[in-house]
Amino acid sequence: MKSFDETLAIFADEESREALRTMQRGIEREALRINADNELALTPHPAILGAALTHSRITTDYSESLMEFITPVYTDVEQMLTGLTETHAYAVQHLDGEKLWPVSMPCYVGDEQQIPISWYGTSNNGIMKRLYRKGLTYRYGALMQIIAGVHFNFSVSDSLWQTLYQHSDKQTSLCDFISEHYFGLIRNYRRLVWVLPYLFGASPAICRSFIKDQQTELQFLTHSSGTLYLPWSTSLRMSDLGYTNKEQEKLSISYNSLQEYLEGIKAAIKMPSKKFADIGVKVDGEYRQLNANILQIENEFYAPIRAKRVTRRGEKPSEALSRAGVQYIEVRALDVNPFSPVGIDAAQVRFLDLFLLYCLMQPSAKVDALGEKEIAANLKAVVLEGRKPGLMLTRSDKAISLQQWLKELFADLSRIAALIDGEDKLYQHTLDDWYQAVENPEMTLSGRIWQTLENSGLDHGTWVRQLAEKYHRQLVDYPLSSASVASFEAEAAASIAQQNQMEQDDKLDFEQFLAEYFRADTKVDEPVH
Repeated sequence: MKSFDETLAIFADEESREALRTMQRGIEREALRINADNELALTPHPAILGAALTHSRITTDYSESLMEFITPVYTDVEQMLTGLTETHAYAVQHLDGEKLWPVSMPCYVGDEQQIPISWYGTSNNGIMKRLYRKGLTYRYGALMQIIAGVHFNFSVSDSLWQTLYQHSDKQTSLCDFISEHYFGLIRNYRRLVWVLPYLFGASPAICRSFIKDQQTELQFLTHSSGTLYLPWSTSLRMSDLGYTNKEQEKLSISYNSLQEYLEGIKAAIKMPSKKFADIGVKVDGEYRQLNANILQIENEFYAPIRAKRVTRRGEKPSEALSRAGVQYIEVRALDVNPFSPVGIDAAQVRFLDLFLLYCLMQPSAKVDALGEKEIAANLKAVVLEGRKPGLMLTRSDKAISLQQWLKELFADLSRIAALIDGEDKLYQHTLDDWYQAVENPEMTLSGRIWQTLENSGLDHGTWVRQLAEKYHRQLVDYPLSSASVASFEAEAAASIAQQNQMEQDDKLDFEQFLAEYFRADTKVDEPVH
């Protein structure tokens, strides 16, 4: 594989640089609905917004209360964020006074048993989506499932792939070349994933109400009434307290190739779990979960990044990857940014562009068991102590300070910025801004949150409530064009009609449908492209 310098040299001409700067992106932002008392809203997903099962932009995740806002694919950063803002605004303007909780970690949750699981209608697909979530409740509890995040979908242009392929040895097909290099990106991302909670981690403190009776090894301190924290933490959402799955530690899913990854996923779906078997699958005639395996379905595999391809109707994610290879990657290690009304801002997106291009261009050795331990240890250290002065990490089995590693990374990112920047130097300015957080951890998102709490004297919950009110007013007052409103209304109506049609078209009863779904051949063939 070419060195980083050799790959950069490919982009000496303007045509190649244009191929490099033409990136496709999309965002999925989750947010809990809260009521007038600032508690979790227990009301159904508003019918006026359409059917959560089939709407492409406004849906729900685990809970009826956990909204998800999805953008189409964009090549322009500002247009994408404008589209995301419009979707937020339209939804908020139809929430009947309910607001969105603007951080990742929930607060003011009463009885966990009251958290409403998402409802997707009576089609077999809708029932299965709900049952899968019911299984998550039995397996991990409902509280963990209402932690919100932001997912960033990213791909490079076809012309970039053609450029890179033309400079390769061409020993594989273009499709295999693309998948191989996306998995190289994924491996480098996993080695460097700690960078994202360091810069963008936004859950250094939580409300005491989230802990309730949970057992945790974390030694929390109390900052103010109801606020728990760790002195140097960045992202409690990414800690063992947050969205993790201890059972999945038994899995050894490899990212060393598409084929190994698919084999690992297939094995995981068939791997029985004694712990989950004890829950029962169908008890007294009622389903509790889809099955008793470590993964009910592929979506249950928790990972900070995923290889993706748009699926055809009825196709599983791994089947799509096997059919035609990797199309894009999904970054899943982002906390909700409380300093943005839509949970993410342009400075983060541009940094992610550079970061992911770097992961693509840098040579990417395969990861062995020792490398996996190093990846996990570095991530845990930054999640729990990322702002600690002098924090040391491990790179290729050698100690290195977090700050030194970041300085080296930013130097390489600056070289990529020089290739894709126009006269406005937007990418270099982005790096300059985030470099302040390299020099001073208090300039990270978690550091800024902590300074805000310290300076204001507010407890975490009160501060977030004030933010929720502020963003609610902004989004309620956001001017939507008549064309935009008409588009949302049309999609709401179309999504309801589509769900109704799905319910009418079902020919199998649910038992038969589920049997058919899991009857697929478990053998993993070589991907056919």
